[in-house]
Amino acid sequence: MNVRSRSTSVPALDCLTVTDQTNSSASRSNESTADRADRLPKQWNPTDVESALYQGWVDAGYFHADATSDRRPFSIVLPPPNVTGQLHMGHALDHTLMDSMARRKRMQGYEVLWLPGSDHAGIATQTKVEAMLKETEGKDRFDYGREEFVERVWEWKHKFGGVIQNQMRAIGDSVDWERERFTLDDGLSKAVQTIFKELFDRGLIYRAKRLVNWSPVLRTAISDIEVVYSDDEGELVTLRYGDVEGKGPHADVATTRVETMLGDVAVAVHPDDERYKDLVGTTLPHPFIEGRSMVVIADDYVDPEFGTGMVKITPAHDPNDFAMGQRHNLEMPEVIDETGHIANTGTQFDGLDRFEAREQIRLALEEQGRVLKRIHPYVHSVGHSERSKEAIEPRLSEQWWVKVDELAKMSGDAVREGDTVIHPASQEPRWFDWVDDMHDWCISRQLWWGHRIPIWYGPDGEIVCCGPDDEKPAGEGWHQENDVLDTWFSSALWPFSTMGWPEQSDELKKFYPTSVLVTGYDILFFWVARMMMFGTFADTITGSTLGSGESGTSADERNGRPQVPFTDVFLHGLVRDEHGRKMSKSLGNGIDPMDWVRDYGADALRFTLARGANPGTDLPIGEDSAQSSRNFATKLFNATKFALMNGAEVLGENEKQNFPAREALTDADRWILDKLEELRVLVDTHLDRYEFAVANEALYRFAWNEFCDWYLEIAKVQIPRDWDAATDAEKTRGQNTRLVLGRVLDTVLRLLHPSMPFVTETLWTVLTDGAEGYPTSLVVASWPTAEDTNGGVAADEDAARRIADVDKLVTELRRFRADQGVKPTQKVPARFDAAAVDLVEQEDAVRSIVKVTEPEDGFTPTASVELRLSTATLTVELDTSGTVDVAAERKRLEKDLAEANKELDRAAKKLGNEGFLAKAPEHVVAKIRERQQIAVEEVERISARLAELPEK
Repeated sequence: MNVRSRSTSVPALDCLTVTDQTNSSASRSNESTADRADRLPKQWNPTDVESALYQGWVDAGYFHADATSDRRPFSIVLPPPNVTGQLHMGHALDHTLMDSMARRKRMQGYEVLWLPGSDHAGIATQTKVEAMLKETEGKDRFDYGREEFVERVWEWKHKFGGVIQNQMRAIGDSVDWERERFTLDDGLSKAVQTIFKELFDRGLIYRAKRLVNWSPVLRTAISDIEVVYSDDEGELVTLRYGDVEGKGPHADVATTRVETMLGDVAVAVHPDDERYKDLVGTTLPHPFIEGRSMVVIADDYVDPEFGTGMVKITPAHDPNDFAMGQRHNLEMPEVIDETGHIANTGTQFDGLDRFEAREQIRLALEEQGRVLKRIHPYVHSVGHSERSKEAIEPRLSEQWWVKVDELAKMSGDAVREGDTVIHPASQEPRWFDWVDDMHDWCISRQLWWGHRIPIWYGPDGEIVCCGPDDEKPAGEGWHQENDVLDTWFSSALWPFSTMGWPEQSDELKKFYPTSVLVTGYDILFFWVARMMMFGTFADTITGSTLGSGESGTSADERNGRPQVPFTDVFLHGLVRDEHGRKMSKSLGNGIDPMDWVRDYGADALRFTLARGANPGTDLPIGEDSAQSSRNFATKLFNATKFALMNGAEVLGENEKQNFPAREALTDADRWILDKLEELRVLVDTHLDRYEFAVANEALYRFAWNEFCDWYLEIAKVQIPRDWDAATDAEKTRGQNTRLVLGRVLDTVLRLLHPSMPFVTETLWTVLTDGAEGYPTSLVVASWPTAEDTNGGVAADEDAARRIADVDKLVTELRRFRADQGVKPTQKVPARFDAAAVDLVEQEDAVRSIVKVTEPEDGFTPTASVELRLSTATLTVELDTSGTVDVAAERKRLEKDLAEANKELDRAAKKLGNEGFLAKAPEHVVAKIRERQQIAVEEVERISARLAELPEK
């Protein structure tokens, strides 16, 4: 019977006026709190206050970390967004969770450093600037030359690079703006050069010609994370090498990239494939390239069951073929140049774009009779450049590489030994799969914007690597490497380069290693692993200060293992639309978080995200979620204003001993304080586990249900309407209730502040104004403890039981009134024995909430409600005569009865159909039987109610 639905719950505060419980005498006695309530606007409009509040926090220095303080350190580095970027929902989730952590730890007394910054985003930024120059000036970067082009990029960065920082302010990020960093600033550049030289000197950086993902439009190698796969329509062509007639030696192979056959040097079969064992070792002439013969090789890579069981081998333009070419020492002719055109083949196809060549080569093969089959269209997965959108070309290219074996082992050991803990633990296997089988990392990019590789080449083949303090080679014939480093290289240093490394700094001593890294599980490998590799490596460098930070553990505690860059890694899920689909431009289901800030407020955006975020779990959201969160902010606002108008009071530090003793409080007072302590423990427990959804859902349920829908309604009864006419006992009870209201609101607003900083700051500063010992901002208030809730005493089980009985009684009486068609505002005389069920103290509250009055002389009940409470069965007798429009009620009930009978008839017909029963799934039949039973009960209930109605 303990049901709390929206149709039967206490009226929402949104519908209450703040004068419901006030009159002139009460207002005079509560002048200070009422005056403070008047400082609040008539309604909550977040756009009126958020910007000014945020700037006030920044100006007050609340977000600036003191590296010399004696407080415990807590540090987070912001995953650096692209300098070209704007916040998307994934960013908004990231930032909300980090800010929640930072704000909570700040309130818990930690010295909090949340360090912001942005990434130069080599490819993304250079692409934007090149597009802009092409559009405005009709030139590309080569028309300017390297130095002038880089200057133009810097100009663009200074002009357009601050968008995301302004958006961070709009959503309330409590970052230390005084320590904002950029991956190309001088300090970080020094760190990049230092780590590069250390790796190079140890032989962990080398140059080699290998296969890479190549973007013909950008003319550079790109990383795996910058390759996006999609199902494209193409063609699958089966062609024949060797004897066209098939009478002599021949090989039939299939390909979706016919143009790569110009680089074929072999055909591979499985060693155990009996069909082709006589072919192994023979050669087949190339159809177009005179003098080239293709050898037939045997390799375990070939699947004899797939297709013809024969595979063409193009080592310079396919990653699997490249590996096979290395195993068999095959030639690797490059037939597609950096712009995606056929080159160096000596055929008529040289100079053709690769896609044009695809068709021309197929036509030429058809003329020779070599095309056996063509499937068109043929849908297959194709990798595309995330930035330039064109299909990636696997290409043999000379690049710089990091040898990762040693670095990856240290990263794996750090998690195995517990120096870094991954949340959720279910992501650990993915971590080990990656670091235990990591391939060498291509770190060079053929760009001009970025960290230029610190290698110099001499006129006689010399190669010199220079650190930041080394004298650079000069003189005729010396030149620096043209390539720049992969953006992920500098990002991998982010946790310590941003704190001044390789210089010794107070920040490193105080805040490194960082406390937690917050990011999506989708970049666990690409960024997190690389930070772990470089962080653990940097700690092995002679003279490094990385192991000495107050946040870390000593080398003895780690048994000599290198210091990690972060002690926890919290991996959240991806934000998806309300149907669980990934947000994308093609689906048109993306949501701009700034739209939500404008329409619903930053708190609504943040609370929606925090309320749905758990480790490793994707988060579906939609417009309804934002509206719900906005309604919650409004609910808090109205509740606080209502409480202030009714005298809610927060005691100052030296007055807290005046808070009433437990025995002086009512059951409702003790119950709400005990529920508050239960909430505090739950919130702390789940936030410590990064279970934001559980913690924030609990806050929502408590604030909306227990506090607003129940305790505030009871408080109306406990606070005298006419203070001057009240007895001393009533005044004492009322003043106690005001103090409880103040304590609950104070605590709830503090608990909610990390997720909803703006509305809680607005309300809390008014609520606590004038209370001695309280700070002027919730940002630097203390985090609640048991002393702030129920004083740390054991929960009052009797009070909880009685309030649960009130809940049950009120819910059932509301249901009865609704069934009887009694208007919500209509008062109904009722008689019940509160003493028999131990609810004497609660009787006035029950009558007030349900609007049932004391019976007068001559009371004649017309109906009764009987329900079992915790101690006994209670019968409530009511006189509903005169409260119901009989004709209207009869008409309504007859309509409901007709609909119930229709539903009963529909269910009976289906269940009486043998054919349907034979074919329908069991769960479908069960559902219809359930609907039939509900219809039967409805018919009985409505019929009984009609029989009770008087004839007129």
